[in-house]
Amino acid sequence: MRINKYISETGFCSRRETDRLIAAGRITINGKICEKGADVEPGDIVLIDGKAIPQGDRESVYLALNKPIGIVCTAAQQVKGNIIQYVNYPSRIFAVGRLDKASEGLILLTNDGGIVNKMMRSEHNHEKEYVVTVDKPVTDEFIRLMSQGVEILDVVTKPCEVYRDSENVFRIILTQGLNLQIRRMCKALGYRVLKLERIRIMNITLDQLERGQWRHLEKRELDLLLSRLE
Repeated sequence: MRINKYISETGFCSRRETDRLIAAGRITINGKICEKGADVEPGDIVLIDGKAIPQGDRESVYLALNKPIGIVCTAAQQVKGNIIQYVNYPSRIFAVGRLDKASEGLILLTNDGGIVNKMMRSEHNHEKEYVVTVDKPVTDEFIRLMSQGVEILDVVTKPCEVYRDSENVFRIILTQGLNLQIRRMCKALGYRVLKLERIRIMNITLDQLERGQWRHLEKRELDLLLSRLE
């Protein structure tokens, strides 16, 4: 979506006024000064004078989805099984972060761009918890190595909490989100992931949400989430 249309739809200002803000260098997209005619993709962080765009009269939406395997976390209409078409919410929303096509479990969707950057930046140490099934027994050495950090993508992952659930199942709590991080960590240690499910993002849990279903966050959940993001 063009930046002019994107901002005008928030009710903050007109497309012509958006051009003036762009010319003055007051708008950024993902931390970079916006140029005239720029496009905004779902999940992009758009700021005016370094601040999130006020919501105006638009109602903020916060959803929790128990994503099935096969759904893709993109808003690209040409991608079969994209998450926006799957949820089919009546107003514009986008996914907060990603959960790869072969994984399942909790993902949040919203129209509030102001919270995305706070949730996604790893230095904020926001926890995400996963239950992982692998192709062979989880050993004490595997737990130790996963916990202390594994070299993938030319970096060593942050130390994290890892617990054995059963012979081939473990839980892991991450505070960073490298591409296919858990799968790459397991592969580096000689394991193959058979099933990966995210069960928690900060204080938000699946809470008996059936696979494929979504719900609005409850007020108490949302209040706690927003307070932790401050």
